[in-house]
Amino acid sequence: MTADNSFAEQAYTGLKNDILTCLLLPGSRIAQPELVKRYALGVTPIREALKRLEYEGFVHSLPRYGYLISPITVKDIEDLYNFRMILEQAAVSLAIERATDTQLERLKKGTGFSYVYKNRKSYLDFLDQNTHFHIAIAMAAGNRKLTDVLTTTLNEMIRIFNLGLDLRDSAMEMQREHLDIADALSRRDVKYAQKVIAAQITSSRQRVLEMMAQPTNF
Repeated sequence: MTADNSFAEQAYTGLKNDILTCLLLPGSRIAQPELVKRYALGVTPIREALKRLEYEGFVHSLPRYGYLISPITVKDIEDLYNFRMILEQAAVSLAIERATDTQLERLKKGTGFSYVYKNRKSYLDFLDQNTHFHIAIAMAAGNRKLTDVLTTTLNEMIRIFNLGLDLRDSAMEMQREHLDIADALSRRDVKYAQKVIAAQITSSRQRVLEMMAQPTNF
């Protein structure tokens, strides 16, 4: 990797992390000179990073005004959580039917992850492990298409999840939710597992909507 490519990758990683963790707020405007100063990098790496992020849908160019961080609307939140509810209830049902005892035991052992409130780096680490946990359920369901669609949906929701983490310290609550899901799967009780996953998704959605309603946001 050349030096120019290395700087462009550094700019891309820094910008994307700040967008995902909402340090750069959804709906806010940013300009190249501001970003050059923020990341102590040249104009070219910043420009290349912005092109990649625009292609991925995280920013939109505004002629003569710089860039807009893609907004998050209440409709976006409702649509994504409704779709996630459908996908994950299907995943737990199929996992109960198809997963081996070893797979379910491995899921239960993987529920100890958490985060530190107001620590943005730990948010990203936590959400990465959270994504892997929920994808592991879909993989245990033995349906590749379901796994792929759920992976895309969860990645699209990273910024939304970050909003919920900032509302209040829910680290212990979320850890308990993951353990409850794993316990429900190990019981191989479809109705109970669907009830547990629905409660966890509903709780997550409520945290995000509460954060959206805060007067200091957006």
